[in-house]
Amino acid sequence: MNDDSGDDVAAALDALVPRLRQFVVVAREEHLTRAAEILGVPQPTLSRSIARLESELGVPLFTRPGRSIKLTRHGHALFDSAERSMLTLASPLRLLAGEADPARGRVALGFLHTLGGEAVPRLLRDFRAEYPRVRFALVQGSADVLLARLREGEIDVCLTAPLPVTAGGVTARKLDEQRIDLFVPVGHRLAKRRRGGRPGPAGIRLAEAAEEDFICMEPGFGLRAITDDLCRAAGFEPRIAFEGEEADTARGLVGAGLGVSLLPATVSSLKDSSVVAVRIAEPKAARTVGIAWTADRPLAAPVAAFRDFALGYVGRLLG
Repeated sequence: MNDDSGDDVAAALDALVPRLRQFVVVAREEHLTRAAEILGVPQPTLSRSIARLESELGVPLFTRPGRSIKLTRHGHALFDSAERSMLTLASPLRLLAGEADPARGRVALGFLHTLGGEAVPRLLRDFRAEYPRVRFALVQGSADVLLARLREGEIDVCLTAPLPVTAGGVTARKLDEQRIDLFVPVGHRLAKRRRGGRPGPAGIRLAEAAEEDFICMEPGFGLRAITDDLCRAAGFEPRIAFEGEEADTARGLVGAGLGVSLLPATVSSLKDSSVVAVRIAEPKAARTVGIAWTADRPLAAPVAAFRDFALGYVGRLLG
Protein backbone atom coordinates (compact mmCIF):
# COMPACT_ATOMS: atom_id res chain seq x y z
CA MET A 1 0.00 0.00 0.00
CA ASN A 2 1.23 3.44 -0.84
CA ASP A 3 2.25 5.20 2.35
CA ASP A 4 1.07 8.45 0.82
CA SER A 5 -2.47 7.19 0.07
CA GLY A 6 -3.89 8.66 3.29
CA ASP A 7 -2.42 12.04 2.45
CA ASP A 8 -3.80 11.80 -1.08
CA VAL A 9 -7.33 11.10 0.20
CA ALA A 10 -7.12 13.95 2.72
CA ALA A 11 -6.01 16.33 -0.02
CA ALA A 12 -8.88 15.18 -2.25
CA LEU A 13 -11.39 15.76 0.58
CA ASP A 14 -9.95 19.21 1.20
CA ALA A 15 -10.53 20.00 -2.48
CA LEU A 16 -14.02 18.48 -2.71
CA VAL A 17 -15.81 19.31 0.53
CA PRO A 18 -15.91 23.13 0.17
CA ARG A 19 -17.27 22.69 -3.38
CA LEU A 20 -19.49 19.65 -2.77
CA ARG A 21 -22.80 21.42 -3.30
CA GLN A 22 -21.50 23.23 -6.37
CA PHE A 23 -20.40 19.96 -7.95
CA VAL A 24 -23.73 18.21 -7.18
CA VAL A 25 -25.87 21.08 -8.52
CA VAL A 26 -23.84 21.38 -11.73
CA ALA A 27 -24.05 17.60 -12.22
CA ARG A 28 -27.82 17.63 -11.74
CA GLU A 29 -28.52 20.62 -13.96
CA GLU A 30 -25.97 19.84 -16.66
CA HIS A 31 -25.95 23.57 -17.33
CA LEU A 32 -23.58 26.09 -15.76
CA THR A 33 -25.90 29.10 -16.07
CA ARG A 34 -28.84 27.38 -14.37
CA ALA A 35 -26.55 25.93 -11.69
CA ALA A 36 -25.07 29.37 -11.02
CA GLU A 37 -28.57 30.84 -10.61
CA ILE A 38 -29.53 28.10 -8.14
CA LEU A 39 -26.31 28.57 -6.16
CA GLY A 40 -26.54 32.37 -6.27
CA VAL A 41 -23.06 32.88 -7.67
CA PRO A 42 -21.87 34.42 -10.96
CA GLN A 43 -21.40 31.86 -13.73
CA PRO A 44 -17.71 32.71 -14.29
CA THR A 45 -17.05 32.19 -10.59
CA LEU A 46 -18.75 28.80 -10.67
CA SER A 47 -16.93 27.80 -13.83
CA ARG A 48 -13.55 28.67 -12.27
CA SER A 49 -14.46 26.80 -9.10
CA ILE A 50 -15.28 23.61 -11.00
CA ALA A 51 -12.10 23.95 -13.07
CA ARG A 52 -10.02 24.31 -9.86
CA LEU A 53 -11.72 21.24 -8.39
CA GLU A 54 -10.85 19.18 -11.48
CA SER A 55 -7.27 20.45 -11.36
CA GLU A 56 -6.86 19.62 -7.67
CA LEU A 57 -8.38 16.14 -8.07
CA GLY A 58 -6.29 15.53 -11.19
CA VAL A 59 -9.18 14.12 -13.26
CA PRO A 60 -11.81 15.67 -15.55
CA LEU A 61 -15.28 15.61 -13.98
CA PHE A 62 -17.22 17.18 -16.84
CA THR A 63 -17.15 17.38 -20.61
CA ARG A 64 -18.48 20.54 -22.19
CA PRO A 65 -20.15 19.72 -25.51
CA GLY A 66 -21.67 22.95 -26.82
CA ARG A 67 -23.53 24.93 -24.16
CA SER A 68 -24.26 21.91 -21.95
CA ILE A 69 -22.03 20.16 -19.44
CA LYS A 70 -21.92 16.40 -18.90
CA LEU A 71 -20.35 14.13 -16.32
CA THR A 72 -17.31 12.11 -17.37
CA ARG A 73 -16.79 8.58 -16.08
CA HIS A 74 -14.77 10.12 -13.23
CA GLY A 75 -17.62 12.52 -12.51
CA HIS A 76 -20.15 9.67 -12.47
CA ALA A 77 -17.95 7.77 -10.01
CA LEU A 78 -18.08 10.74 -7.66
CA PHE A 79 -21.62 12.00 -8.19
CA ASP A 80 -23.72 9.27 -6.54
CA SER A 81 -21.71 9.33 -3.32
CA ALA A 82 -21.56 13.12 -3.29
CA GLU A 83 -25.33 13.38 -3.71
CA ARG A 84 -25.96 10.83 -0.94
CA SER A 85 -23.62 12.78 1.32
CA MET A 86 -25.60 15.94 0.68
CA LEU A 87 -28.89 14.17 1.46
CA THR A 88 -27.41 12.58 4.58
CA LEU A 89 -26.24 15.96 5.85
CA ALA A 90 -29.52 17.70 5.04
CA SER A 91 -31.53 15.99 7.80
CA PRO A 92 -29.27 16.88 10.77
CA LEU A 93 -28.76 20.37 9.34
CA ARG A 94 -32.54 20.88 9.28
CA LEU A 95 -32.66 19.61 12.85
CA LEU A 96 -29.95 22.04 13.93
CA ALA A 97 -31.69 24.92 12.18
CA GLY A 98 -34.89 24.03 14.02
CA GLU A 99 -33.06 23.85 17.36
CA ALA A 100 -31.70 27.36 16.83
CA ASP A 101 -35.03 28.87 15.77
CA PRO A 102 -35.85 31.45 18.48
CA ALA A 103 -39.59 30.93 18.05
CA ARG A 104 -39.73 27.13 17.93
CA GLY A 105 -36.35 25.77 18.94
CA ARG A 106 -35.54 23.43 21.81
CA VAL A 107 -34.06 24.01 25.26
CA ALA A 108 -32.42 21.17 27.20
CA LEU A 109 -33.13 22.15 30.81
CA GLY A 110 -31.76 20.41 33.87
CA PHE A 111 -33.16 20.95 37.35
CA LEU A 112 -33.09 19.56 40.86
CA HIS A 113 -35.78 17.11 41.93
CA THR A 114 -36.85 19.52 44.66
CA LEU A 115 -37.63 22.21 42.08
CA GLY A 116 -39.78 19.95 39.94
CA GLY A 117 -42.99 20.17 41.96
CA GLU A 118 -43.63 23.90 41.90
CA ALA A 119 -40.85 26.20 40.68
CA VAL A 120 -40.04 24.61 37.31
CA PRO A 121 -43.66 24.07 36.19
CA ARG A 122 -44.49 27.71 37.04
CA LEU A 123 -41.42 29.01 35.22
CA LEU A 124 -42.11 26.89 32.12
CA ARG A 125 -45.79 27.84 32.05
CA ASP A 126 -44.99 31.56 32.15
CA PHE A 127 -42.20 31.24 29.57
CA ARG A 128 -44.39 29.30 27.16
CA ALA A 129 -47.06 31.98 27.44
CA GLU A 130 -44.59 34.17 25.53
CA TYR A 131 -42.86 31.45 23.49
CA PRO A 132 -45.57 28.81 22.96
CA ARG A 133 -43.72 26.84 20.28
CA VAL A 134 -40.39 26.44 22.05
CA ARG A 135 -39.88 22.82 23.07
CA PHE A 136 -38.10 21.47 26.16
CA ALA A 137 -36.02 18.40 26.93
CA LEU A 138 -36.17 18.11 30.72
CA VAL A 139 -33.56 16.38 32.88
CA GLN A 140 -33.74 15.91 36.65
CA GLY A 141 -30.73 15.08 38.74
CA SER A 142 -28.42 15.95 41.58
CA ALA A 143 -26.44 19.18 41.54
CA ASP A 144 -23.17 17.41 40.70
CA VAL A 145 -24.70 15.40 37.86
CA LEU A 146 -26.45 18.42 36.36
CA LEU A 147 -23.29 20.53 36.37
CA ALA A 148 -21.29 17.70 34.82
CA ARG A 149 -23.87 17.30 32.05
CA LEU A 150 -23.90 21.05 31.55
CA ARG A 151 -20.12 21.14 31.10
CA GLU A 152 -20.32 18.21 28.66
CA GLY A 153 -22.90 20.03 26.55
CA GLU A 154 -25.67 17.48 27.21
CA ILE A 155 -27.95 20.17 28.65
CA ASP A 156 -28.09 23.88 27.86
CA VAL A 157 -28.93 25.43 31.24
CA CYS A 158 -29.73 24.13 34.70
CA LEU A 159 -31.53 25.29 37.81
CA THR A 160 -29.53 24.25 40.83
CA ALA A 161 -28.70 24.88 44.47
CA PRO A 162 -26.49 25.81 46.16
CA LEU A 163 -25.12 28.25 43.64
CA PRO A 164 -22.09 26.61 42.00
CA VAL A 165 -18.70 28.23 41.98
CA THR A 166 -18.27 29.98 38.63
CA ALA A 167 -15.38 27.91 37.36
CA GLY A 168 -14.73 25.48 34.56
CA GLY A 169 -16.55 27.61 32.02
CA VAL A 170 -19.80 27.72 34.02
CA THR A 171 -21.56 30.98 34.84
CA ALA A 172 -24.26 31.06 37.53
CA ARG A 173 -26.65 33.73 38.75
CA LYS A 174 -28.88 33.80 41.82
CA LEU A 175 -32.62 33.60 41.19
CA ASP A 176 -34.07 33.19 44.67
CA GLU A 177 -33.47 32.05 48.22
CA GLN A 178 -35.42 29.23 49.86
CA ARG A 179 -35.78 28.58 53.57
CA ILE A 180 -34.58 25.23 54.91
CA ASP A 181 -36.61 23.78 57.78
CA LEU A 182 -36.02 20.85 60.10
CA PHE A 183 -38.80 18.37 59.34
CA VAL A 184 -39.78 16.21 62.32
CA PRO A 185 -42.59 13.68 62.90
CA VAL A 186 -45.87 14.88 64.38
CA GLY A 187 -45.58 14.67 68.16
CA HIS A 188 -41.79 15.02 68.12
CA ARG A 189 -40.24 16.87 71.04
CA LEU A 190 -39.13 19.70 68.73
CA ALA A 191 -42.45 20.03 66.91
CA LYS A 192 -43.67 22.83 69.16
CA ARG A 193 -40.34 24.18 70.32
CA ARG A 194 -39.38 27.80 69.86
CA ARG A 195 -36.32 29.65 71.00
CA GLY A 196 -36.18 29.78 74.80
CA GLY A 197 -39.21 27.49 75.07
CA ARG A 198 -41.62 30.34 74.37
CA PRO A 199 -44.23 30.32 71.58
CA GLY A 200 -43.25 32.42 68.61
CA PRO A 201 -41.87 32.32 65.07
CA ALA A 202 -38.17 32.51 65.93
CA GLY A 203 -37.44 28.79 65.64
CA ILE A 204 -34.90 26.47 67.22
CA ARG A 205 -31.15 26.15 67.30
CA LEU A 206 -30.14 23.28 65.02
CA ALA A 207 -27.77 22.10 67.75
CA GLU A 208 -30.88 20.93 69.62
CA ALA A 209 -31.22 18.16 67.00
CA ALA A 210 -27.65 16.91 67.38
CA GLU A 211 -28.74 13.56 68.88
CA GLU A 212 -31.36 12.84 66.21
CA ASP A 213 -31.12 10.36 63.36
CA PHE A 214 -31.06 12.22 60.04
CA ILE A 215 -32.68 11.30 56.75
CA CYS A 216 -30.40 12.82 54.06
CA MET A 217 -29.83 12.98 50.37
CA GLU A 218 -26.93 10.99 48.93
CA PRO A 219 -23.52 12.65 48.48
CA GLY A 220 -23.45 14.78 45.34
CA PHE A 221 -26.88 16.28 45.98
CA GLY A 222 -27.03 19.97 46.83
CA LEU A 223 -29.25 19.27 49.83
CA ARG A 224 -26.67 16.86 51.21
CA ALA A 225 -23.97 19.52 51.03
CA ILE A 226 -26.33 21.98 52.72
CA THR A 227 -27.19 19.46 55.45
CA ASP A 228 -23.53 18.73 56.15
CA ASP A 229 -22.64 22.45 56.22
CA LEU A 230 -25.53 23.41 58.51
CA CYS A 231 -24.85 20.60 60.96
CA ARG A 232 -21.15 21.43 60.97
CA ALA A 233 -21.97 25.08 61.64
CA ALA A 234 -24.17 23.92 64.53
CA GLY A 235 -21.25 21.99 66.01
CA PHE A 236 -22.04 18.36 65.18
CA GLU A 237 -21.86 15.72 62.48
CA PRO A 238 -25.28 14.28 61.57
CA ARG A 239 -25.95 10.65 62.45
CA ILE A 240 -27.35 9.38 59.18
CA ALA A 241 -30.10 6.79 59.23
CA PHE A 242 -30.86 6.82 55.49
CA GLU A 243 -29.50 8.34 52.29
CA GLY A 244 -31.79 8.78 49.30
CA GLU A 245 -32.41 10.70 46.10
CA GLU A 246 -35.87 12.20 46.62
CA ALA A 247 -36.96 14.87 49.09
CA ASP A 248 -40.48 13.41 49.08
CA THR A 249 -39.06 10.06 50.16
CA ALA A 250 -37.08 11.72 52.94
CA ARG A 251 -40.18 13.56 54.15
CA GLY A 252 -42.19 10.33 54.07
CA LEU A 253 -39.60 8.53 56.17
CA VAL A 254 -39.63 11.42 58.64
CA GLY A 255 -43.41 11.05 58.89
CA ALA A 256 -42.89 7.33 59.59
CA GLY A 257 -40.70 8.23 62.57
CA LEU A 258 -37.35 7.10 61.16
CA GLY A 259 -35.60 10.40 61.81
CA VAL A 260 -35.53 14.12 61.00
CA SER A 261 -34.49 15.87 57.81
CA LEU A 262 -33.36 19.27 56.58
CA LEU A 263 -35.53 20.07 53.58
CA PRO A 264 -36.75 23.09 51.59
CA ALA A 265 -39.92 24.72 52.88
CA THR A 266 -42.11 24.27 49.79
CA VAL A 267 -45.85 24.77 49.62
CA SER A 268 -46.50 21.04 49.27
CA SER A 269 -44.12 20.06 52.06
CA LEU A 270 -45.70 22.52 54.49
CA LYS A 271 -49.12 20.98 53.79
CA ASP A 272 -47.94 17.47 54.66
CA SER A 273 -49.90 16.50 57.79
CA SER A 274 -47.52 13.67 58.69
CA VAL A 275 -44.65 16.00 59.52
CA VAL A 276 -43.97 19.36 61.17
CA ALA A 277 -41.61 21.88 59.59
CA VAL A 278 -39.65 23.57 62.39
CA ARG A 279 -37.93 26.83 61.56
CA ILE A 280 -34.24 27.10 62.37
CA ALA A 281 -33.05 30.28 64.05
CA GLU A 282 -29.38 29.34 64.25
CA PRO A 283 -27.45 28.95 62.02
CA LYS A 284 -29.16 30.66 59.11
CA ALA A 285 -30.83 27.88 57.15
CA ALA A 286 -31.52 28.70 53.51
CA ARG A 287 -30.31 27.72 50.09
CA THR A 288 -29.59 29.93 47.09
CA VAL A 289 -31.28 28.68 43.94
CA GLY A 290 -29.76 29.84 40.68
CA ILE A 291 -29.46 29.26 36.97
CA ALA A 292 -26.21 28.09 35.39
CA TRP A 293 -25.01 27.99 31.81
CA THR A 294 -21.72 27.61 29.98
CA ALA A 295 -19.88 30.87 29.36
CA ASP A 296 -17.41 29.41 26.86
CA ARG A 297 -20.03 28.25 24.34
CA PRO A 298 -22.55 30.45 22.53
CA LEU A 299 -26.18 29.81 23.48
CA ALA A 300 -28.72 29.04 20.78
CA ALA A 301 -31.40 31.73 20.45
CA PRO A 302 -34.19 29.84 22.32
CA VAL A 303 -31.76 28.93 25.12
CA ALA A 304 -30.64 32.55 25.51
CA ALA A 305 -34.30 33.65 25.53
CA PHE A 306 -35.10 31.18 28.31
CA ARG A 307 -32.00 32.15 30.30
CA ASP A 308 -32.92 35.83 30.08
CA PHE A 309 -36.55 35.10 30.99
CA ALA A 310 -35.44 33.13 34.06
CA LEU A 311 -33.14 35.98 35.13
CA GLY A 312 -36.23 38.18 35.11
CA TYR A 313 -37.64 35.85 37.79
CA VAL A 314 -35.10 36.98 40.38
CA GLY A 315 -36.85 36.91 43.76
CA ARG A 316 -39.98 35.31 42.30
CA LEU A 317 -38.96 31.81 41.29
CA LEU A 318 -40.06 30.16 44.50
CA GLY A 319 -43.30 32.07 44.91
